[in-house]
Amino acid sequence: MALKDAFGLTYSGATEAGFSSYVRATRELQCFIGDPVGSIDRAIADDPAFVMAHVFKGYLFGLATEREATAIARSSHQAALPLAATPREEAHVAALGHLATGRWHEAARILEDIAIDNPRDALALQAGHQIDFFTGNARMLRDRIGRALPAWHKDMPGYHAILGMQAFGLEEMGDYARAESFGRQAIEIEPRDGWAQHAVAHVMEMQSRQRDGIAWMRANPDAWTKESFLQVHNWWHLALFHYDLGENGEVLEFYDEPIYGSRSTLALNMVDASAILWRLNLGGVDVGDRWAALAANWIPKAADGNYAFNDAHAMMAFVGAGLEAPARTLIEAQREAMRGDDDNAAFTRDVGHPLTLAIKAFGESNYGEAVRLIRPIRSIAHRFGGSHAQRDVIDLTLIEAALRAGDTALARALAAERQMARPDSPLSALFSRRASNLSEN
Repeated sequence: MALKDAFGLTYSGATEAGFSSYVRATRELQCFIGDPVGSIDRAIADDPAFVMAHVFKGYLFGLATEREATAIARSSHQAALPLAATPREEAHVAALGHLATGRWHEAARILEDIAIDNPRDALALQAGHQIDFFTGNARMLRDRIGRALPAWHKDMPGYHAILGMQAFGLEEMGDYARAESFGRQAIEIEPRDGWAQHAVAHVMEMQSRQRDGIAWMRANPDAWTKESFLQVHNWWHLALFHYDLGENGEVLEFYDEPIYGSRSTLALNMVDASAILWRLNLGGVDVGDRWAALAANWIPKAADGNYAFNDAHAMMAFVGAGLEAPARTLIEAQREAMRGDDDNAAFTRDVGHPLTLAIKAFGESNYGEAVRLIRPIRSIAHRFGGSHAQRDVIDLTLIEAALRAGDTALARALAAERQMARPDSPLSALFSRRASNLSEN
């Protein structure tokens, strides 16, 4: 029993009933809307032997960066292993197995090979693209999709998602004009494509086009917020534009409502919440008791030690809330993680652990120590994942630490560096003024 899709790919164990739910899940994932987990569960219920339905579910949970979700990814892999499958599907099962055991890079390599042989395998492209994001592999964010793009055209279902992913890859590689063009094309085809929407926002963030960014996000907010599980991150992007303009009241309003009004316990949403509050904290903004509520939701994850990028953002909350015990728990979990044999051991060792210690040192007003810890990791920070926009918090923390430490020469150098990289940013100008004032005192 098998079906072929519109691209000629075979789906073993699928019937029309199960495959219709799979197609729905695919569209939902490509737009980051709806309930792809519910859709894929219906596909599995209709067709228990549908191997790619199990793989799809495993990818959804394996890419969640949550310890509990990773356990579901492993069970999905176990369910898929004994099922009849084509060589392409067997490769997917193998990729999921690596992802579910924390071998992100090996999973990415297998998905790369699948897409080379089957450039219209949308799931291989999207799962690989997400892994490239979580491992900070900017070149593959661009090239994984670029290799496949000639096999796609505008009349194919899901073409918008290919354009949106290509847009983000181009942006992360600094090809801003083409990135914006691809992203806008994707939104013209499918206005609800949250990833393409966010790719264009990234371009404007990197170019310090704050007013353009606000206009872009405000043009059709219903499209990227309705039933979207990427909406918190996209609201975060809108908040960043206001942050750079020094409009901190607006930033706090976004935090209190769409960013963290629901007080989500999902790590991906809490990362955004921590990141925006930490930026405000660096600027000396009083955020009231907001840290306490956020830190309370990070506490159950303090001992997880499964994804270093999350650890750094959890530490921001613990520092902001003045919580010493979970901060110690997190540091111990990282030390244990570094003894592991999965990729997170390297993520933590290379970047995550020193950065987390630096954030803790900053919170203790040990600014010189924060500077000492951050400077060696700046050039390799991509190794623990995230985007340029997300990792910018590392540079912001370093600049603020240098200023507060009274390290005049370093503060002036870092301010000049940022002014060169982001000449149109009001925040760059502020840092330059502060560094100049420091040298005059």
